[in-house]
Amino acid sequence: MRSLSNFKFDSPHLLLFLCALSTAFIIAFFIGFIFYTAFPILEKEGFGFITGTTWSYSAHEYGIWLFIVGTLVMTAVTMVLAGPLSIFTAIFLAEFAPVWLTRVMRPMIELLVGIPSVIYGIFGLFVLENIFQHHIDPFLDATLGFIPIFRDTTPNSGTGILLASTVLAVMVLPTITVLSEEAIRAVPDEYKAASFALGATKCETIKKIVIPTASSGILTAVVLGMMRAMGETMAVVMLIGNTAKVPSSILDTGYAMTSKILNDIGYYVAMDEPKSSLFGIAAVLFLLEILFVGIIRIVRVRGGGGK
Repeated sequence: MRSLSNFKFDSPHLLLFLCALSTAFIIAFFIGFIFYTAFPILEKEGFGFITGTTWSYSAHEYGIWLFIVGTLVMTAVTMVLAGPLSIFTAIFLAEFAPVWLTRVMRPMIELLVGIPSVIYGIFGLFVLENIFQHHIDPFLDATLGFIPIFRDTTPNSGTGILLASTVLAVMVLPTITVLSEEAIRAVPDEYKAASFALGATKCETIKKIVIPTASSGILTAVVLGMMRAMGETMAVVMLIGNTAKVPSSILDTGYAMTSKILNDIGYYVAMDEPKSSLFGIAAVLFLLEILFVGIIRIVRVRGGGGK
């Protein structure tokens, strides 16, 4: 391990050190500003800020439990939709697709990253909403409505958890796909050659050798995709319905944490207590993401995926 005593402060090293120090300072300042602004409301409300279900500026009550639930449900549905599709696409591109097809498909997938969030929201609102309202939601309710999570509790409304999650799945797909593909391609050819030499088929090799070996990188890709879904704002606020309640099904409406911040910050940014409460939502969202990353890292280490 390198120590500071071995570090040479010549011009190139000093420049790199200053760049790294600047990056660390920006991150620390950004996080510190969020928690500093949120501290008054966190001190006032305590743990009730997380567990409370009432949000009222006039009554000076701030509880974000309903927003937390809406965010977690939306993120879970997003990952159920995006996770398998992204990983299977990565496997196809890395192991099965001819070179010419990979050269065509990968830039198209990467192009999705550059599309602004508001464009996704507009597409979902003006194109997908009608499809969900008149076709997908009624179909799911008619065929799987006996299962509570597929029951349409808001008929004739295409907006809701499923619509927002579908659009979010498209938004996080390139992140998970590209990083998973890179992880799969990083598996040494010797591992696959040894598997083939023992008589395993290509599918068996992918299942028992490639995927376990690349699991650390794939898990990292999924985590980054999940964090993107949790932190997305513009498309979510346009599609989720913005109803402060616990969603009773994936076809129901909800209210995400980022949506609450975006909807209210313009009106209350000049008022200390409301502004602090909205920054409190951002602080809790940040802590939630740290918590999930920590849990997944522990699972990865215990599963032998490395540190």
